[in-house]
Amino acid sequence: MAARYGLLLLTFLLSPVFAAASVNVTFPAQPPSVALLNTIEDNFIGISWELSSFDSLWGTTVDKQPSAMQNYLHNLISRMSKPLRIRVGGNSMDGSSYVPDQTTPLVLTDPNAYFNDVPVNFGPALFDIMNGMSDKVGAMQFMIGLSMRFPERWNEVLRLAQDTENKLGDRLDAMLLGNEPDLYAGHGERGAYSIKDYVPEIDEVMGLLSNNSLLERPIIGGPTICCTWELDDLFKAGFDEFNYKYYTVQHYPNNICNGENESNTNLTYYLTHANIEGFLEWQKEGVIKAKKQNIPVLLTEYNTVSCGGSKISSTFGAGLWAIDTGLKATTMNYSAIYLHTREHGVQYNLFDPPTPETSTEPGWITGSPYYSALFLSEVADPSGSIVLDLNVNKSNTNQFATVAGYGIYDGSGQNRSGLVLINYASPTQEGDDKTQQFSIPANVTDKISYRILTAPSVTEKTDITWAGQTVGVNGDLQGAQHTESLSCDEGCLIDVPGPGAVLAVFGKIGEQRLFTGNSTIAPLPSDTSGSGVIFKMPPFSLSILVVLAFIFL
Repeated sequence: MAARYGLLLLTFLLSPVFAAASVNVTFPAQPPSVALLNTIEDNFIGISWELSSFDSLWGTTVDKQPSAMQNYLHNLISRMSKPLRIRVGGNSMDGSSYVPDQTTPLVLTDPNAYFNDVPVNFGPALFDIMNGMSDKVGAMQFMIGLSMRFPERWNEVLRLAQDTENKLGDRLDAMLLGNEPDLYAGHGERGAYSIKDYVPEIDEVMGLLSNNSLLERPIIGGPTICCTWELDDLFKAGFDEFNYKYYTVQHYPNNICNGENESNTNLTYYLTHANIEGFLEWQKEGVIKAKKQNIPVLLTEYNTVSCGGSKISSTFGAGLWAIDTGLKATTMNYSAIYLHTREHGVQYNLFDPPTPETSTEPGWITGSPYYSALFLSEVADPSGSIVLDLNVNKSNTNQFATVAGYGIYDGSGQNRSGLVLINYASPTQEGDDKTQQFSIPANVTDKISYRILTAPSVTEKTDITWAGQTVGVNGDLQGAQHTESLSCDEGCLIDVPGPGAVLAVFGKIGEQRLFTGNSTIAPLPSDTSGSGVIFKMPPFSLSILVVLAFIFL
């Protein structure tokens, strides 16, 4: 009997994976209407941070910055040729006060504040923290929010702009003038505030900045609207007459501001590729006009459910959605996208320290959206890329499609350079195989190298791997990095686990684009207050399992 079970185990371990009927991938030699498409840089994925919790993640002093955060950021930076995009702002920055002589980065001023709008006093040490982290981990480009909420404080905004530019120098990418002004009236901040009130105020603040030599280079972004105003209506009101570097918007498909409901806890919505275009096209007309003006549009804040996320926000399914949404945004002329993260315990966070007070210790928890950022950081070529939604299995309109696919071209659109393939299908019982084969036709490429992002199910929150690696308690990538390869001259099949996503690159040049090596730069802290040594258990290999099987023979 023991011999029989051992043989069955061995047979199971060595048996091939049987996938569902293959999905045909049609990948045009060139994208249609190249002139109208968007060329993205390899740092198109950025991270947006809420000001009020920033010091709990990046540290309170330059000489004591969390090693975990150093690793989290360097993992991304090492996969890009251009600086990592960092935006610091949000509602908390729009409602906070800049105190030039304050020596600490942040001071909470209202412990009873509404959790979605926590004001602080912040000082120039904030920029020291940002510079200190960049010195440790590599190149970053920063965007800082300038408040439009309180006209009586515009001189304070001027001083903030001056100190920001002086402190950050060339690392300062942009200053975002105002945060979600379309909600000022609804939140009771500015009375009956409308576009006709907003545009003259922009003119006034721009004049103030210009008169103090702060607009000698394009440095302002805005309007950073989220919900009720149309970018196109702002243009009609004269907004496009100002010298903006970026037009910025932010958006979430659902919110939990008033508690859980059927919509904001419905994971199925996020597993349906056909829903994404409707979510992103809310500013379609304005984005088209911005494209004609050659001014990039940035999605400076996105995630699953605003006001802190719901129980679905930390799932692997939400992470796949973040990848799908980020890539779809690039096809709709967004030049960069920023995944938003907030204070400890927010369910859509990319990462969380053990507690807000112990961020310099190990024990960090990595959220599914961080794996999304890792995946996206390897998609684009250093010389630029064009992304095309391939509408595999009619996924743009088919509400029952469980797949999505994107073709990646070089920046000229003349050469195919890779693919992203997504499989949302998830096992419903143990042993249920939801692997999906994608059929790549002949004459697309001679060789494909690919990496897999996967988890046991769409509801999984921690057991996630990217290229065979998982993120440890110190932001470090653990396990052997793994890249599959296959010949594809006459066509080939790529198996994408269910659920999972594959980044496939073409030819030897594509393979060289993938990051190889160890991107961990900061060791475990030696002065932790944790329980002791942290052991890393090496993964079992197939050969070990085979040996165990023969023991029963």
